[in-house]
Amino acid sequence: MSIRLELEKIERLTLSQYAFLSSSATRKKEEENDEVRTAFMRDRDRIIHCKSFRRLKHKTQVFFSPSGDHYRTRMTHTLEVSQIARTIAKALRLNETLTEAIALGHDLGHTPFGHAGEALLNSKSKKGFKHWVQSLRVVDVLEKNGNGLNLTNQVRDGILKHSKGKGEIIPKDKSRLAVTLEGQIVRISDIIAYVNHDIDDAVRAGIIKENDIPKDIISTLGDSHSKRIATMVKSVIKSTMDNNYNFISMESETLGALNALRDFLFESVYYFESVQREVDKSFKILGDLFDYFIEHIEEIEKRFSEDKEIVVMDYISGMTDRFALSLYEKIFLPKPWGVV
Repeated sequence: MSIRLELEKIERLTLSQYAFLSSSATRKKEEENDEVRTAFMRDRDRIIHCKSFRRLKHKTQVFFSPSGDHYRTRMTHTLEVSQIARTIAKALRLNETLTEAIALGHDLGHTPFGHAGEALLNSKSKKGFKHWVQSLRVVDVLEKNGNGLNLTNQVRDGILKHSKGKGEIIPKDKSRLAVTLEGQIVRISDIIAYVNHDIDDAVRAGIIKENDIPKDIISTLGDSHSKRIATMVKSVIKSTMDNNYNFISMESETLGALNALRDFLFESVYYFESVQREVDKSFKILGDLFDYFIEHIEEIEKRFSEDKEIVVMDYISGMTDRFALSLYEKIFLPKPWGVV
């Protein structure tokens, strides 16, 4: 018996009846099974080793191109989501490896300069731009020079349905949720991660103080980073068990406090004057780059579409903050004249 078959047997014997088993995974393009790794282990490995994943370390989470060593980037955000999601999956005896693969791939299509970059591309393109759709395009098309990663359909679905923006954290329309419980875990782990680490970064930046958080939120969720995460994670586990695993949920009191905490962040951090000034600058940089490459499409070497807008969106969304800044300087800023 191969090691993979033994691992699949262990899943069948130990995971919950509600878990999605690796042996049931499907791909758009069939391929031979690995002797050692399950299908979701292979997906996780492909994501970790791809170029888009490595670029996350130089993409903004909230604070643009931070010079401080301890501010989150899109990479550290992704790792925190993965850790939270794996904890929940493990506790519920769901497929931890599937959960991890979705979490690691969920933001591969995110733009430089965070959601400001996403908003800019969405406003520029007639087709619109959503980072979760672009994340799926990255793994399906753009990686490996246009060949894609050929991930399982279950990981692809979780990536596509992870985002909620300012909308409902747990939507009433369950068709908006991932088809696997593991994918639904990533959706809720994403917001658990970012509301907590964005508070931490905002305090570090001097934008807010811990005691600025409304008292009713603190009384429900806790008065520290670790306590708030623990409260939310335990609430998800208990609520999902209580609803017999119909979907990944959160107790109503905790969910209400989480929504209130997100509203507080939008008002006090994301729309804070100094943050918005940097948003305006990023709009200028990425907007000028978008317009330039629409007119000079031949300067983009790798093009995976016949549509110019899609090519430019692929190119810009794949940039890191520092690459976008360097390219803007090269194209638009005058260079010192060298006298010979």
